Formats: sequence, C-alpha cells, structure tokens
Amino acid sequence: MHSEAVASRSADQRDPGRESRNGTPHLDAVSLAIIEQLQEDGRRPYAAIGKAVGLSEAAVRQRVQKLLDQGVMQIVAVTDPLTVGFRRQAMVGINVEGDVESIADALSDMAEVEYVVMTAGSFDVLAEIVCEDDDHLLDVINKRIRALPGVRSTESFVYLKLKKQTYMWGTR
Repeated sequence: MHSEAVASRSADQRDPGRESRNGTPHLDAVSLAIIEQLQEDGRRPYAAIGKAVGLSEAAVRQRVQKLLDQGVMQIVAVTDPLTVGFRRQAMVGINVEGDVESIADALSDMAEVEYVVMTAGSFDVLAEIVCEDDDHLLDVINKRIRALPGVRSTESFVYLKLKKQTYMWGTR
C-alpha cells in the first residue's frame, strides 16, 4: 500500500484520469508504464504488472479498466491473416470530392476494412483491406468503395509480402 501511494505521488502530482488541454486523457508515468508492460505481453498478470510499476494488483486492475474505458488502449489478439483464410491484403488510396469524413465513416463500417486514416497528401483517405482472394478484393474495391458517393478515384497497393508489422511503439 505504501509503494502505491509513493509511486503515484512521485510519478505525477496530477490526476491520472484528468484530460489534457487538447481533450485527450492525461497519462501519468505509472499509466504509461502499465501500457508498456501490456504491450510486451497483453496477458501479463496484474500482480506482475503491479510489482513492476509499484502498485497493488487491485490498483493495476482499476488503472487498466480506466485506460480501456477512455479508449487509450485496447487489448486484442492479433492474427496473421494468411493463417485464418485471408490471402489478399491491400492498401487503397482514395481521393474524395466533398466530405472526407463521411467516406472514412463508410469505409470504417465495412468488415473487410481493417484500418482507415484521413490524410494530407496524395490521397484523402487510406484504407487497409483484408480479403479472402483477388475476386473478393476486386468486389470490395470496384462494387463497394468506388460506388460510395464522393469517391473520385482509388489506387490500390496489393501486398506481396509482409516484412514487418508491430504494435510495440511504446509510449515514448
């Protein structure tokens, strides 16, 4: 109990659940350390995390739940698409006329679309698509994405070989 109080006082005097000026949750050093522990192993027991960051198991459980509730992090199982029957992946660059956000929302609602980001540059939106095969990919791009009102053009980048995919960027 003593280490918990000391850790939270020494890490940051501010409330770990408070929002920063830009509306994002403020994360103190202890919350960042918990996130790093879970990035190393998403199944790491709360007791082990607590020992590493100086909190009780109950305090870690509470912090993790708050981080999940705030949308700061997710704990998920990441699969290799090839091993679960999805043989074709592509990044699709999309140019939009009009409201970019409505296109991004429509893409986000498609089951095959795993990643959507609005960008500045050559494309207004980038979407990563995971499909069963080339026919499925063609159907998604041609009949669903290009059919969205406001989509001006698309350019597809079909993945030939995945060299690196990591979620370990830490909390810098």
